[in-house]
Amino acid sequence: MSTFTDTSEKGFQKYIVNELVEENKFRESVSNDFDKEFCINPKQLWEFVKETQPETYEMIQRKGERSFLVRLDEKLRKLGVIEVLRKGIKHFDKTVNLFYRQPASNYNAKDLDKFKANIFSVTQELVYSSDNANRLDLTIFLNGLPIITCELKNPLSGQTVHNGIRQYQNDRDPKEKIFTFARCMVHFAADTELVFMTTHLNHKKTFFLPFNKGLNEGKPTGNFGAGNPINPTGLKTHYLWEEVLTKQSLANIIDKFAQVVEETDEETKKVKRMMIFPRYHQLTAVRQILAHAKSNGLGNKYLIQHSAGSGKSKSIAWLAHQLHGLFDTSGENHLFDSVIVITDRIVLDKQLSEDIKQFSPKRGIVEHITNVGGSKTSQLKEALANRKKVIVCTVQTFPFLLDEMADMPAMQFGIIIDEAHSGQSGQTSSKMNAVLADKHKGEEPEEKTLEDKINELIESRKMITNGSYFAFTATPKNKTLETFGVKSEETYIDDDGEIKHKFYAFHVYSMKQAIEEEFILDVLKNYTTYNSFYKLIKAVEENPEFDTKQAQKKLRAYVEGHEFAIAEKAKIMIDHFHRDVRQLINGEAKAMIVTKSIEAAIKYKQAFDSYLKEIKSPYKAIVAFSGSKTVNGVDYNEVDMNSFKTFKTNIPKNFKRNEYRFLIVAEKYQTGFDEPMLHTMYVDKKLADVQAVQTLSRLNRAKKPYKKDTFVLDFFNDAEDIQAAFKPYYTATILSEETNPNKLNDLVDSMEVFEVYSEYQIDDFFEKYIQGEDRTKLDPIIDKSADFFKNDLSKDQQIDFKAKAKSFLRVYSYLGKILDFNSQDWEKLFWYLKYLVPKLYIEQTDDLAEGILESIDMDSYRPSKETTQNIVLEPEPGEVAPIPVQVGGGKSEPELDTLENILSAFNQRFGDIEWSDKDKVRQILTKQLPDEMKANKEIMDAIQHSDKQNAKISSDRKLEELMQQYLFSQTEIFKKFTTDKDFQRRYKEFVFDTLIDANKQAGVNP
Repeated sequence: MSTFTDTSEKGFQKYIVNELVEENKFRESVSNDFDKEFCINPKQLWEFVKETQPETYEMIQRKGERSFLVRLDEKLRKLGVIEVLRKGIKHFDKTVNLFYRQPASNYNAKDLDKFKANIFSVTQELVYSSDNANRLDLTIFLNGLPIITCELKNPLSGQTVHNGIRQYQNDRDPKEKIFTFARCMVHFAADTELVFMTTHLNHKKTFFLPFNKGLNEGKPTGNFGAGNPINPTGLKTHYLWEEVLTKQSLANIIDKFAQVVEETDEETKKVKRMMIFPRYHQLTAVRQILAHAKSNGLGNKYLIQHSAGSGKSKSIAWLAHQLHGLFDTSGENHLFDSVIVITDRIVLDKQLSEDIKQFSPKRGIVEHITNVGGSKTSQLKEALANRKKVIVCTVQTFPFLLDEMADMPAMQFGIIIDEAHSGQSGQTSSKMNAVLADKHKGEEPEEKTLEDKINELIESRKMITNGSYFAFTATPKNKTLETFGVKSEETYIDDDGEIKHKFYAFHVYSMKQAIEEEFILDVLKNYTTYNSFYKLIKAVEENPEFDTKQAQKKLRAYVEGHEFAIAEKAKIMIDHFHRDVRQLINGEAKAMIVTKSIEAAIKYKQAFDSYLKEIKSPYKAIVAFSGSKTVNGVDYNEVDMNSFKTFKTNIPKNFKRNEYRFLIVAEKYQTGFDEPMLHTMYVDKKLADVQAVQTLSRLNRAKKPYKKDTFVLDFFNDAEDIQAAFKPYYTATILSEETNPNKLNDLVDSMEVFEVYSEYQIDDFFEKYIQGEDRTKLDPIIDKSADFFKNDLSKDQQIDFKAKAKSFLRVYSYLGKILDFNSQDWEKLFWYLKYLVPKLYIEQTDDLAEGILESIDMDSYRPSKETTQNIVLEPEPGEVAPIPVQVGGGKSEPELDTLENILSAFNQRFGDIEWSDKDKVRQILTKQLPDEMKANKEIMDAIQHSDKQNAKISSDRKLEELMQQYLFSQTEIFKKFTTDKDFQRRYKEFVFDTLIDANKQAGVNP
């Protein structure tokens, strides 16, 4: 009889056990070996201790095994299995080691033998309880201590990983010793398709995280999304037993990754303990970086594109504290003396430091540069001098410290950059490179020639060779990709016949995967756009001419920034929030209002305060902007406008309070602000490119189980523009080609034709500058060029030259870091233009739209809902172009037109509703319907005798009833009233105000 393939769940279980035993040399133990009282395999525990620590074993035997097991049980309960395995247990006069870590260098033969003595075992069908016969499919033990449990399911038998999850939630009692907090480091639910994990059982509240590769397996190409790719040689979840559960892998996780961490609630001061186990992409990204750095040594660059929701802070923490202990391939030398972590986010600076400290095995390894206990400068100098292994500071702090580091001895650095972007690509970066560069270049320093000094300046721009860069970002820009990305070996030929290379990230955890794995929410779902309709009229009899382009821009800014327009939009936002948002996230949902300027933010705050008071809302708004601003002759700042009772300057802390539901921002808190309760965003400014992604991503933080979606109401942008902004960052971002250095040659050629400077002037200036001569010797040289620019060039030529000069400065300060050749001419020109450009003044271009705002009035303003949609992104890698090297310039010719024509064009573009029969509609809406309402005695009694709020409710309800009669006779009106909520709101207000006026005229006040 034929033997068919075993496709049962038991067959799957046996297959994994066979892999662990045969391929990874695990032992297989049986359930009867398990001691339920102490939750251990005592046979393996005693065997390990006897084999590796015979004297200690003898002592335990003399004192009694039970005495030790009681102490072991207590320590496991208090500290958790990871701490006990790492540090062992003090018992009388001995330290009982329960695990030997894998040595960092294979040359340490003694420690290698100890590591090989660890006993890794697997037990099938473990009966773990004395109260029931429940069994665990697989349990992994290390030296007799359980470290992992696993429930297996088989889709071919009709059960999936989700059945395994429910089994843990419903049938596994967290009070059982094996499931108590940190007794095991992780619990897996797995089938042949997917793996999920949890570190803390809590009945139905047990939260499982995906532990899957992702379809792209961390690579920047291929398919993207959650789950696992097809495995051509086996099962999709093969990595669990082939990669993660091997002896070396588990030892590495116990030694370097798994950790019990503590978080203190700032409000309640309660301390929460959490067992941390790395997610798959965190584990593999860190391991791949370390393996590559070990094999390839110093001088490499790594770009890690990890989406929001990837756990980036923990990935950085794990990487930082493993980099400082990394040996080179010889196994004899550490690769890095110090690891410097630079974060762009002040808020996360402290959080990152705490994460790194908690994951570091010893005290004193991490130094966090703050203002506490002395200056930042002295702190950093001391940290380097004391060879601190990990140093954490912000990018804002770093430039002030660099000069002080210049005299430090040669060291080898690992530089981790959190949220790497172009801000770390210019002057600060070149200073950092210069300071960290290896100083041991020769014996006694010789007198430097001018050429030496030029070359030193050029080299200071270069990426350091005595270290490596590790850059983390969710949204890499073109500069970031070219600076830190991997240059593809594959080439393509562009339209001009040139050979091009693309640049990729080293490791990718995509936004698409993070959304599908529910670590973040999709902010492009429920995206609602509004169009503003308004009509402007002439306020003067004349018909003057203005520049059409400038005028249209001014007119829109005038209308959108008008107090009436802002008040109308504020009403829409507040009404929407009270109607559709406030009850979400367990009644704690909040909203952010993104404004285009500080003045707009101030006006919004005033409008919000006024309307919230009018409707007797229990909620308040906070405004956030930097500095102070004068509006209509009054000075405003956020502290006075917010008037907090406590923590007067701390907006994030106050925003957590229940009464504050609205945060109005102007260029503040649009990036790096983490508030899971943010559900809705009201946008009233232009958003584009990375800024659009970063701003809207403030909403994407998950808050399970209550936060199920997000909502954006956008008054300014089109859905197509937002889609275009997100496209490059949805999966993997690829740089289409590197910046062509020859473009700089073209730029220099195009500047030289203006004859603003000569070669002699550049050389003369540079020689004096590099020798440190007085400024009085330098200014006359560049003043000649500035004078020529002012008097000998036309305004168009001035605009053209200055644009080209600024473009050269921008591009060279970036390209200088990554060029594989040195150009002394470019370097000297850079320094000349750097000091010349600030002296190039161009007379203000005539404002050909000046006076237009005084010549018009706003006749009407009405925002109208346009569409709500889910903006869909294609799951393809997005390409970004290299930085532009501008060679064109000048200003466009103005197009003049009359005020009347400009207003006509403007009103056509942004005008009011086009009814098919305006006169009839106007008669119904302004006379017929209001008259019917006035004739209703019940309504007029409510107006006369009820309070305003209840009278309005009665009026609205009656109006909705009357509107039903127009379902067939006036379909256009009925459809507008029922589908356009903002038209409905405004019309209800109009009718109610009409009834109030009629009541007053009758001589009675409500």
